[in-house]
Amino acid sequence: MPLLPGTVGLAGLLFWAGQAANALMMRNATPAPARPESTAVRLPSGLGVPRYRRRRHISVRDMNALLDYHNHIRASVYPPAANMEYMVWDKRLARAAEAWATQCIWAHGPSQLMRYVGQNLSIHSGQYRSAVDLMKSWSAEKRHYLFPAPRDCNPHCPWHCDGPTCSHYTQMVWASSNRLGCAIHTCGSISVWGNTWHRAAYLVCNYAIKRINKITGWWQLAALTAFLVDWLLVALLLL
Repeated sequence: MPLLPGTVGLAGLLFWAGQAANALMMRNATPAPARPESTAVRLPSGLGVPRYRRRRHISVRDMNALLDYHNHIRASVYPPAANMEYMVWDKRLARAAEAWATQCIWAHGPSQLMRYVGQNLSIHSGQYRSAVDLMKSWSAEKRHYLFPAPRDCNPHCPWHCDGPTCSHYTQMVWASSNRLGCAIHTCGSISVWGNTWHRAAYLVCNYAIKRINKITGWWQLAALTAFLVDWLLVALLLL
């Protein structure tokens, strides 16, 4: 039986909407947790990443706490995300974090690695409490960020050095940053903003892929995906 013109038009429209919904839902869909070593980030050689390590600068307990906290924050974004990927541990990123943390330099680095990965830093002088406590200042920046970021919360010098910061938070919830590697090192002394801190717990976290340094929407709206699915169901009922 030949299709009526109206039926053909509706079928074409349904096909387009289906493709659009599929693109939103599948392009950066959350994968099932996989073994990090099987999908490790490919970093160029010669970036100060040691091939072997003598001792671990982070306990298994802290590693799990860091990873679980990141995935909790990522799952809690609002509006809900349709493309937020599940974050897993990456050993090579962790080795790079170890190599930098042991230098006890309060700055992002090494510079050649920063071209390829994102990095968050935190430091606490005094009695070490927990890895999660070291990260709370990052997630607290959420109060300065409003999707899709109509105001600037990413100060940059020399033109805009002051103001609220949200770049640590946005790195945590960058949808396609699905690899994490961190290290915690106790520095006997470290210079922090011109002052010398003693016995400071220094946390370095590396991320792949790197957050793009611009103010934009960090994740796709789950509501838009849901709208397309609902529209398809209504259209099918009208056939």
